[in-house]
Amino acid sequence: MQNNTIKPILMIKGMLGVNILFFAASLILTGKNIHLSINPFTALSPSTNVLIYLGASGTIPIEQYHQWWSLITANWLHGSLLHIIFNMIALWHIGHIISALYGMHRMFIIYTLSGMAGFYLSWLAGISVTIGASASICGLLGASFYFGKSQGGVAGSVVSKMTSGWIFSLVIFGIAVPNINNWGHGGGFATGIFLGWILGYNERKKESSFHALISYLLMVSTIAIVGWEIFSAFQIR
Repeated sequence: MQNNTIKPILMIKGMLGVNILFFAASLILTGKNIHLSINPFTALSPSTNVLIYLGASGTIPIEQYHQWWSLITANWLHGSLLHIIFNMIALWHIGHIISALYGMHRMFIIYTLSGMAGFYLSWLAGISVTIGASASICGLLGASFYFGKSQGGVAGSVVSKMTSGWIFSLVIFGIAVPNINNWGHGGGFATGIFLGWILGYNERKKESSFHALISYLLMVSTIAIVGWEIFSAFQIR
């Protein structure tokens, strides 16, 4: 049964807030070394060293520094102002859709685990340093894709068309823009389809207290890890 003590919009706003807070912390810690550029893809970019310290994922953080928790923290870090703006707009729109289709707790589970899977695949693929919410967002798109194909009918068709538009945009973006982590996108998307199937959606299975429990455990773990990373970074600054 859906737990109404937290509204979906508050959860999504909280997710946006953590992303923005982490980005602000990365800029503050970078200080005068912030990359200023007229290039929108690199304007207001934190330093790579700061991002690694705060929890970027990839072969360098995992193999050299053994930062396995970066599979979680990398979801909440961003490499430029445009990067975070694009991802937060996507999260706002897709997060509301998945909350309506699956419930807010299953949305958060899909978001978190898809991101972790995307970054794990990125590590296996040899990506040196990677960050961003896009793997998690692709997981939400995967769940949306599964709903559209599984549900069918008018509702399924509408969701499928919406999802197809997002997927097409991401594919074009991934081809046209350098340094895009397509391994993370693909891993997140595939995991989102799988989780959409395993967890079920509201039309077939209502959100349960078990979903809420898993969601809260992931939330507490995420907040604790992100909070510790920020606190540790400012302690030695």
